[in-house]
Amino acid sequence: MSLRNFCKKIYFTLYKRGLHGLTAPLRVLPDFIVIGVGRGGTTSLYHYLSQHPCIARAAYDELGFFDTNYELGINWYRSLFPTKLYARYVRWRRKHFMTFDVTPSYIRRPWVIERIIKVVPNVKLIVVLRNPVDRTYSHYNMGVNEGQERATFEHAIQTDMEQLGKNTLQGNDYFRVSAEKSYLARGFYAEQLKIWLQIFSRQRILIVSSEELATNTQQTLNQIFEFLGLPKSQIMDLRKQRIGRYTPMTPKTRSMLVKFFEPYNKQLYDLLGRKFDWDK
Repeated sequence: MSLRNFCKKIYFTLYKRGLHGLTAPLRVLPDFIVIGVGRGGTTSLYHYLSQHPCIARAAYDELGFFDTNYELGINWYRSLFPTKLYARYVRWRRKHFMTFDVTPSYIRRPWVIERIIKVVPNVKLIVVLRNPVDRTYSHYNMGVNEGQERATFEHAIQTDMEQLGKNTLQGNDYFRVSAEKSYLARGFYAEQLKIWLQIFSRQRILIVSSEELATNTQQTLNQIFEFLGLPKSQIMDLRKQRIGRYTPMTPKTRSMLVKFFEPYNKQLYDLLGRKFDWDK
């Protein structure tokens, strides 16, 4: 380990995390991870899950340990979770205890899989998939609001299509460069999920739709609790978090994108043996 990395670990674990960093060895690691997708409602899911009496949340959502913060080390990661003593207390009172990591960028960064298996080999995974047309437009508008995008939506996606057509990268290089910079490729869910499904059994991955989470929230949460082996719990605060507000895309553009994503959605449906209502 270089001196720079060592000092960085000390700074972020002991100085920035304070007492939580000092007590890191006494803290638990996540039982499940929400790995995706961005702009799919994962912040709302973090808010909902944290209200279950058997679930304790991490310090915040989008921890990014296994991708952007891995060099900070395991003690920094542990500092973001509850203590083992608190976990034992909750198990004593409720019979169950879980904590979790929500980082929706993981799904499109397959190199994190090896790291996850090394640190939390028995972890369960949850994926929230959103209609890729709506996800693309939400991603674009986030870039506009943050001052990173000035082109019109139509120009941005046309440029995106042209760049994807020129792509010659493979494997992790494709995901690090082409997919990472693309509004559209982040909605190619089959090419992302198939890598995870090669490593994790179907019994360890739950896939829910963003639309169901938004419209049938409690029912979807009950499905998640069952997957986790937890008792059902009525979640009282179902307010959506980080709602994007922007003008709707034109019907012409939407129709074009629905057609564009058709073959990619079919790949997903074939992979999962399940169809989503994304044809409009």
